Amino acid sequence: MLVALALAAAAPAPPPCSTPEYRQLDFWVGDWDGEFDLPGGKTGRATNRITRNEYGDCVIAEHFDQPDTGFVGASFSTWDRHRKKWVQTWVDSGGGYITLAGGPVEGQAWSFELVTLEPRGPQQVHSRMIWQDVKPESFTWRWQARQADGSYTDSWVIRYKRRK
Repeated sequence: MLVALALAAAAPAPPPCSTPEYRQLDFWVGDWDGEFDLPGGKTGRATNRITRNEYGDCVIAEHFDQPDTGFVGASFSTWDRHRKKWVQTWVDSGGGYITLAGGPVEGQAWSFELVTLEPRGPQQVHSRMIWQDVKPESFTWRWQARQADGSYTDSWVIRYKRRK
């Protein structure tokens, strides 16, 4: 019995962030080209570089760039094992700062939703982002605002394709 206890005590601890939850957003990792609709029938373009291991295996880092406007942003996402949710902090060149939490949407294959933790602005706008129709080489990303009736409407939709 003492030998078994000694062996159990000597067993190495599992590496940090090694549970399956930490792999749920791995589909997002890579280099992406995004397109989105602009007024007047024009198409906007952006790139997004998503990395893992930049800060250890616990963090997914996003590097967003919209070269024609000079808009850049970054986010850091990780699984919060205490809340049992993904959490993300976003900052950008327009002075934006947003914190979100969420995860896979139940009953919707390959749909993930993160909702703002703190309402923003004088109207207390609640927002969310959704990754939908996730495939190995593409997905649709939606930024949505909650309406007074509780429904959400799209504010920005980006169609992403993995860079080859």
